[in-house]
Formats: sequence, C-alpha cells, structure tokens
Amino acid sequence: MPANASPERSLPVDVVITWVDGNDRRLMEKMEPFLKGQDRRNNPGANLTRFASVNEIRYCVLSILTFAPFVRNIFIVTDGQYPNLDEDIRTWFPERRDSVRIVDHSEIFRDFEEYLPTFNSRSIEFMLWRIRGLSDNFVYFNDDTFLIRKIQPEEWFINNRPVLRGRWSPIPIPWILWDFIRKTVNKYLLNNPDYQPRPSFHLGQWLSASTLGMKCRYFVYSHTPHAIHRKNVEEFFSDKKELLEKNIAYRFRNHKQLVFAALSSHLELIDGNKQSTKPDLAYLQPLNRPKNYIDKKIRLCEKNPRIKFLCVQSLEMCRKEDQEKLFSWMETVLQLNKA
Repeated sequence: MPANASPERSLPVDVVITWVDGNDRRLMEKMEPFLKGQDRRNNPGANLTRFASVNEIRYCVLSILTFAPFVRNIFIVTDGQYPNLDEDIRTWFPERRDSVRIVDHSEIFRDFEEYLPTFNSRSIEFMLWRIRGLSDNFVYFNDDTFLIRKIQPEEWFINNRPVLRGRWSPIPIPWILWDFIRKTVNKYLLNNPDYQPRPSFHLGQWLSASTLGMKCRYFVYSHTPHAIHRKNVEEFFSDKKELLEKNIAYRFRNHKQLVFAALSSHLELIDGNKQSTKPDLAYLQPLNRPKNYIDKKIRLCEKNPRIKFLCVQSLEMCRKEDQEKLFSWMETVLQLNKA
C-alpha cells in the first residue's frame, strides 16, 4: 500500500468487467458481415483468441467477492450474453446476489448506437464510464484477471483519487520503428496492402499519452485492475465527442486506437495525481511453455505476499492439464473446494 494511504473511504467502489463468450455461434454470425470476406490473418482484431473463453469470468467474479468484500457492485459488460454465475453466487455469496449486474452494450452505447455491434474491446472500454448507476470510483477488470489476496480500498483509491500501478518510460522508439517496418514490408514487398499490425500494448499507451500532450515519456501500466475516477473521464469527453467517436468507430480492435486505461491514467497525472505504486502482479502466458511453468508461477504467488493480482492470457490455447492445474489452485485460494 502506498505510504501516504488514508483511511478515508467516503465514496463507494464498483468493479466493471468486460466479458465475451466466443463459443457463442450467434456472436460469430453477427461478426461475419463486418469482416466483409476479409482474411482474419489480415485483421488481428478479429482473431478468434480475442473472443475465447474457458470460464475465467467465474474466478474473476468470485475472487472479487472473496478478497474485496467492500466492492459495492460488480457490472459485467457484454453483448446479449450471460455468464451463468447465479449458482456460484447463490452457493458462496447468497447475500451478494443483487450486487452483480449484467450490462448490455446497448446501455453504454446509448446515443451512439450506429457503432453497434462492436467486437472491439478497446471501443467497449471507452464507454464503460457510461454505465448507469456506476460509482465515481470504479475499478476495471479484464475477465482473465483475478485477485489472489485480500485487498483494501486504499490500494485502489486514496482520498477519492485512483492509485496508478505502473512506471514512467521514455518514448517507445523500438516499437514505433518495428511497427513502421512491418507495415512497409507488407505493403511494398509482400503486396499486402490490407495488412494491419497487431495493436501494440506499448504503442496504444504511448498514443494515448501523446494525444494528451506528453512529448518525452509516458506512464506504462501493467495487466492489473485499473482504478478509474469516472467524473474525470466524463468531464474530459464532455467537449470531445469527435475524439470519442473516432475511437469507438472501429468494429474490431485497431492499432490506431487509444487505450482507455492509459488515457485515464494520464488524465490523472496531468491533474496532479502523484499516487502510484508497483503492479503487485503475477503475469502468466502459459501457451507453449515448459511443463513446470504453471507450477513455478504458483510457487511465486504463494511465496511473495506482495502479489495481489494474477493475469492469465490465452489460457484457452494452452494444454488442458495447465488449465486444470491453474483452476484447481484458484479453487484452493478461494476455498471453493472446502467441504
């Protein structure tokens, strides 16, 4: 926890989770007309792994209810889908059944319906602050991010201002050059004018920072939950409808888009927020790893009490035994396997 943490907890804290079930045939059918026959390999935003699900949302929600009981509401944002968490919540947290609400895209895109349907996580993120009834202090989770230890409100908000998790970094010149090289080679040497580079984790954040006037450096966040002050974002977009529409217009994730969490963080920094700390994160990419990869990561989490957050990417693509091992460990951490 930051050294200047205050016991003040005046505003409620909500959590927002974005979720999609890529196994839903209706979603795929809805997507096809917008691909317009394009090869998915030329559109990384349409790669099926971006929509895959192996029920990570279950552990995400249960971990929040277990380790952050102070959270008032959990909003799960999705497109006409339902994660089927009722039985788990009824079994383990019956008193919290009214605390979890499904939010459809139509709610957050009200007055911007021409940009629906969207299959773009970055576009969806830019509209999260428009959830009806959302607290001014909220935390954004991806569905592949879990809590693994108890967390206090002051680890997300101090004096009603977000605690930012990350570090300052200079302009990402290597990524900028590599991006330019890939586009040039594909366009002029490989005769692939429709090529789109994969949206970069670093370039998206840098683009967001530079849009706000950053010239020499930017604040790089990690794959942790992101604490956000809703009113700060709302005020920013109150006279920037064109910028908002430019970013939500892409049906699929695109390398030209800003990143909502990065934009929010830099708005805070520009406004004088100096509350930052380490990620306290264990980050897993188990695809094509050695057989002991999951075991080593679990031991790291168990031995390091600072680690509060766990992010697991592309779990649907890794070995079945690794999926089962990780989820079994999460069952233990959340005490779901107790008698």
